[in-house]
Order: sequence, then structure tokens, then C-alpha cells
Amino acid sequence: MTSRRSLHVRFAAVLLAAPIALSPIFVTTPAHAQFGRIVFDPSNYAQNILTAARTLQSVNQQITQLQNEATMLINQARNLASLPYSSLQQLQQSVQRTQQLLSQAQNIAFDVQQIDRAFQQQYGNISMSASDSQLVSDARSRWQNTVGGLQDAMKVQAGVVGNIDTNRAQMSALVGSSQSATGALQATQAGNQLLALQAQQLADLTAVVAANGRAQALTEAERAAAAEQGREQRRRFLTPGTGYQPGNAQMFNNGNN
Repeated sequence: MTSRRSLHVRFAAVLLAAPIALSPIFVTTPAHAQFGRIVFDPSNYAQNILTAARTLQSVNQQITQLQNEATMLINQARNLASLPYSSLQQLQQSVQRTQQLLSQAQNIAFDVQQIDRAFQQQYGNISMSASDSQLVSDARSRWQNTVGGLQDAMKVQAGVVGNIDTNRAQMSALVGSSQSATGALQATQAGNQLLALQAQQLADLTAVVAANGRAQALTEAERAAAAEQGREQRRRFLTPGTGYQPGNAQMFNNGNN
């Protein structure tokens, strides 16, 4: 009987000591909320929210970077875009018209060798053995050269004046293209074409100066040759035996007096 009572006392003591021994385990374990069979962990949920926020921020930064790169590529494409307008053909046509007028120079062209031959034959020293008819023919040829040079100069001037309207239209179009350029390349190309237009205008001016200078040179050359020919004709006129022969002049019929 006594042993049975002591067994009951020991069992009761074990039951009383069990909550005390297990109490630290329940304190250190995180709090959980259980809904049915689903367990909710607040700390894990907060960590997931923080990770998602950081991921969203990283995605937004990547989107912004892609937008900046796309804008940069668009600007590069604009800078590399070619100018849709070209005045090259019109400028070349204007230059060709002026060149054609210069190539139509009469008698003495703009050629160094031809000029040398012409001056040796027509504008050099007057031959003392040439006949009077030859002197007259040479003088007439030189006069024709001078008149032709003056006509050629006026034709070139008229052609250059005709190019002014074309140049004005091209200048207006190029300035408009330059002002509406979408990128650096278009602005540069418009500027280059404006320089080409200026070069074409300088070419016209050079042609006018050359034509006028040719006409003036022919005039001066004719004048110098005429002076030389005049001296030769005067020499022939004053040379005894071949030039003027003095004699008696009968002014009235003496038989009627």
C-alpha cells in the first residue's frame, strides 16, 4: 500500500515539472498564425515584400536606362539622316551652260596654242613684203576677231545673268533645308551645297572676267597691229619710186582760154 502511494506521488511530481521544462521552447519559437492547414509567417511575408520592392525598383531603373538608350539611338539616327534635297544637278547645268558659251568663242578660242598661232600670224610684225591687198585683208581679219570677242563677252554676260534666277531658287531651297534640318548631317550637307552654289557663282564671275578680258585684249592687240601696219603703209607711201611721185597738175584746160 505504501509503495503504491509513493508511485502516485512521483507521477504527480513529473506532471507538475513538465510545463516548467517545456516553457522555454514555446517562448523562443516565432509566432505563427494558422488558418486551417495554412501557416502564416509575418517575418517571412515582410521579407518577401521588401524583396519585391527592390526588384520593382531595379526593373524601373532598367526601363529608364532603355528609354535613355532609345532616345540616344533616335538622336543618332537623326544626326545620320541624309538631306532629302540636292541642288547638284541644277548647279552642274548652270556650269555647263557657261562652259558652252566659253567654248563657242569665235576665231580665237580660249586655247594657249591657238592664241600663240593667231598672234604670230595676225598680230606680229607686219611683213614688209606683203601686198597692199594682204595688209587690208589682215586688218579686216583682226577687226573681225575684235568684234567676235566683244560679242562673245556679251553672250557670256547674258548667260551668267540667266543663271541668277536659278541660283536664287536654289539658295532659297537650301536655306530652307538648312533651317529645317533634323540632324547634324543634314545641316552639314545643306551647308556644303550652299558652298557649292557659291563656287558656281564664282565660276560664272570668272567666266565673265575672262570673256571681258579676252575682248579687251583683242581690242588692244588690233590697235597695236593697226599702228604697226600704219607705219608700214606710211613708209611705202613715202619711199621714192614706189610711193608718191610729184608732178604737174593741170587744173584748167589752157586750150579753151
